[in-house]
Amino acid sequence: MRILPRSAFGQTILLIGILLLINQAITLGSIMVYILQPNSDQIEQLLAKQIRVIFIEVDEPVLSASMVKAFQQETGINVYTEQDAMEQGLRGAIYKEIASRNMSNLLGGPAEVRFTQEDDFLYWVRPPQAPEYWVKIPLNSLEEANYTPLVIVLMILGGLSVIGGWLVVRQLNRPLKALQSAAHQVGRGAFPEPLNEHGTTEIVAVTQAFNHMSKGIKQLEEDRNLLMAGISHDLRTPLTRIRLATEMMSKEDEFLKEGIEGDIDDMNTIIDQFIDYIRHDSKDTMELTDLNVLIGEVVQAESNIDRTITFEAGDPPKVPVRYVAIKRVVSNLIQNALRYSDEDITLKSGIDKASESVYFAVCDSGPGIPETDIDRLFQPFTQGDKARGTEGSGLGLAIIKRIVDTHNGKIVLSNRVKGGLSAKVSLPLHQP
Repeated sequence: MRILPRSAFGQTILLIGILLLINQAITLGSIMVYILQPNSDQIEQLLAKQIRVIFIEVDEPVLSASMVKAFQQETGINVYTEQDAMEQGLRGAIYKEIASRNMSNLLGGPAEVRFTQEDDFLYWVRPPQAPEYWVKIPLNSLEEANYTPLVIVLMILGGLSVIGGWLVVRQLNRPLKALQSAAHQVGRGAFPEPLNEHGTTEIVAVTQAFNHMSKGIKQLEEDRNLLMAGISHDLRTPLTRIRLATEMMSKEDEFLKEGIEGDIDDMNTIIDQFIDYIRHDSKDTMELTDLNVLIGEVVQAESNIDRTITFEAGDPPKVPVRYVAIKRVVSNLIQNALRYSDEDITLKSGIDKASESVYFAVCDSGPGIPETDIDRLFQPFTQGDKARGTEGSGLGLAIIKRIVDTHNGKIVLSNRVKGGLSAKVSLPLHQP
């Protein structure tokens, strides 16, 4: 499974997110090292000095009660025996190892530090000068470090930065999306209007190059169509003259007349196939179509007295197609099946929910096609000589594939287990 995004858009957003995360981590670490830790050290030094003041010139193990009372009134610092300290809240205090180690260094001996969080923040110290006593120091404006608000603020700032980066990258990628869509249209034989040239200088240069390429391809397509139309016209004129000349032949040459007329019909059919190949109805508009109705019309038109064409209609939904073009696909597939097989023909339709497409298939009971020749048969002027005969110009399947490609669909030829060939055409439920 691929975790990292493959698009430039996704990779840019991921890069921005990672850089922001690193920046936030460095910022948080810097605050702790250069602000919070020095403040904490300064507070501990002040507390250590106050504790030293309490035990200045104390030679007796018992402190003067008046001194303790006076100091407590002025500073709020109390000194308790361990038993009294337990009653005053030491029992629920939390031992702090790092603070104890720092205070030991500041007081010049082993000290123990505990914290109590009640109405006020209480700082308990067992000083090395009098291990039997506990000093309670209230810190009214200090609370135990809580980094949650800071983390929330950093997360909000990071999220806003990612959203801002997303909007900027999305704006930059819009011309690329338009370029991608236009490229797909050109690949299907359609030629959209020239793209607007806006964005960064690199994207503008690419857009200009694409517009130039699209214009050149369109011009080549128009020149080819004009050339084919000219050839078709120039060929049909002498063919018509030849047909008229055959009508003037004597009855003794009837067999020759039939041969010439057959050749003329074949040449006209080949010319029509050439025109169909270069045209492929790419200029027809898409319309929602019921495939069952479309196939039913073609089956009725292609009905053969000697052959039975069976249509097993499924329940496919309406899909956007070029009506005339898809009718040509169904008709050509049926004609191929009739030409290359002797048994009845079966058509099926249905929906493939997994691939979000509808399909129709034309099945015959002929000799089939060698597996190695299937892909080759979609190339223009290619015929399956050994298995499917040698009639036609070899453009039938090429025309079908080109029409299906313009619909973003696919056609698959496969040999049936019971014998014969199945030609299955799949069309997407929705066109981009």
